[in-house]
Amino acid sequence: MLVNGVWEKRWDPVQKQDKQGRFLRQSSAFRERIPADVVAHMAAGAYSEPRFHLYVAYICPWATRTLIARSLLGLEQHISVSVVEPQLSDYGWRFGGYPESTPETDETVKYIHQLYTQTDAGYTGRATVPVLWDKQKAAIVNNESADILRIFNDDLKALHTTELDLSPAALLPETDAFNDSIYHSLNNGVYRAGFAQSEAAYREAFDEVFTTLDRLEAHFSANGFAVGGQLTESDIRLFVTLIRFDLAYHGLFKTNLKRITDYPALSDYLERLLQIPAFRDNTKVDHIKAGYYSIQALNPTGIVPAGPELPWFRLLEEEEV
Repeated sequence: MLVNGVWEKRWDPVQKQDKQGRFLRQSSAFRERIPADVVAHMAAGAYSEPRFHLYVAYICPWATRTLIARSLLGLEQHISVSVVEPQLSDYGWRFGGYPESTPETDETVKYIHQLYTQTDAGYTGRATVPVLWDKQKAAIVNNESADILRIFNDDLKALHTTELDLSPAALLPETDAFNDSIYHSLNNGVYRAGFAQSEAAYREAFDEVFTTLDRLEAHFSANGFAVGGQLTESDIRLFVTLIRFDLAYHGLFKTNLKRITDYPALSDYLERLLQIPAFRDNTKVDHIKAGYYSIQALNPTGIVPAGPELPWFRLLEEEEV
């Protein structure tokens, strides 16, 4: 991580822990929005190239949230993208030669942490993705995926090429409630289980993960979407965890009571979302597996498992063909 702008030690998956050994996630440091006058300039074609840039990792569920929203809302011409390698180096996220990653030769930096010190020379903390970058200011706008979802949906509405609204005002209380109901127990719950530093912390997180999955199975047995009978940001937030569950969390994070394939309604829901190009095209199975299984603290040999074979793989394979 960075301490006063200097990289002090090799990357460590355990960010913080409490006295009971619970995994604690670092809060995002940059929380700005895109001003209305800048959006107006973007809509008027004032910039010869995209002013804003998104730095992401396909392995990362938080970063993939923003990629899916960018695609759903048709923001590709306004928000350019760079993709880091899936394997985390001793210096954190980096650019390199992994397939479908952005080559280092195409970038002005080698490591994501360099963007943080360009923005704040004295920055202390972890250098995470996603990063929404302002090319004109050469600074980070925002590194919180939940904020970036709202920036894309709300701040950039004038640039959308679709009528889709991922956080409609009428559904906002319900959307926020659903998001809150899955964040701690599932989105972050799998990490709390995988990086727990005590048996008690692990069992607490493990139980919450499967209590939530059982509740969601009941929900999707009667509902097609997370809230309001329509596609919203809540579906994006849930999808990125579900798609990684059988690939990585079930084995590597020891959340192995059941797989998503053991939940019929959740499996059907996952397949329905994968029929949508924005979800399918931003899901890179090889990046997900290579990235998670490169975490030496959990997988010292670095061996990436050959499986599993999953029913929804055919949808991803059809797209590749």
